[in-house]
Amino acid sequence: MTTQDLIAQIRKKKSFLCIGLDPDLEKIPTYLLSEDDPIFSFNKAIIDATHQFAVAYKPNTAFYEACGRKGWKALSRTIDYLNSNYPEIFTIADAKRGDIGNTSSMYAKAFLHEMGFDSITVAPYMGKDSVEPFLQFRDKHAILLALTSNEGAFDFQTLETGGTQLYKKVLEVSRTWENAERLMYVVGATKAEFLAEIRKIIPESFLLVPGVGAQGGSLEEVCKYGMTKDIGLLVNSSRGIIYASETSNFAEIAAAKAEVLQREMAVQIANI
Repeated sequence: MTTQDLIAQIRKKKSFLCIGLDPDLEKIPTYLLSEDDPIFSFNKAIIDATHQFAVAYKPNTAFYEACGRKGWKALSRTIDYLNSNYPEIFTIADAKRGDIGNTSSMYAKAFLHEMGFDSITVAPYMGKDSVEPFLQFRDKHAILLALTSNEGAFDFQTLETGGTQLYKKVLEVSRTWENAERLMYVVGATKAEFLAEIRKIIPESFLLVPGVGAQGGSLEEVCKYGMTKDIGLLVNSSRGIIYASETSNFAEIAAAKAEVLQREMAVQIANI
């Protein structure tokens, strides 16, 4: 999917909502556990109920890997279902990969080619040759971890190196890499006060913003400092939507939660 395709969907739906598909067998409704593939059944119900309010879905691969072969099968079925039934949806493999070049090439091939995701989250710690393999696929994107929403983000990401905070150095250097126009960046909603500085370095790039809702991030603050003329944001909500209920109508309640966020986003888009 091209960036322009994504922007068109955002404007059409008046939404920049990304829903995290993080299925935990201990949290999904218990009646689904009798299904042959409870993870896929859960995901399908969430997707079918919420797709009109969302422009992106983000499966976190850890929740699938934890279930072994059955989990990988459910992940594969989920991305195939999205690509077949909702091709306008932007898909993100939240895999946080990044390794030496030939290994990264295999990760990129696995997620962007074989599985058919539109994008993948990537860790920048090992530098240029660990990230550029993810940027070799036309109309695909690598989403670089820049300034994350977790408490430990301050352990390293804001340390100064050569007079510049490390996360800023990551942003600046990444812009020089081959096919850097295919980069997006992860910036946590709980770090909204940093967005103005981030936008000075990457004024137009799309940002994937987790942390709104359960982690306490403010949508209004994120939009105030991070929104561009083309929106430039994908705001993710996971637990606040998919685990809004454990009852048999969990998908309907998830849709209601998603619609609340979509309406708030529509207001922000109208204010551009």
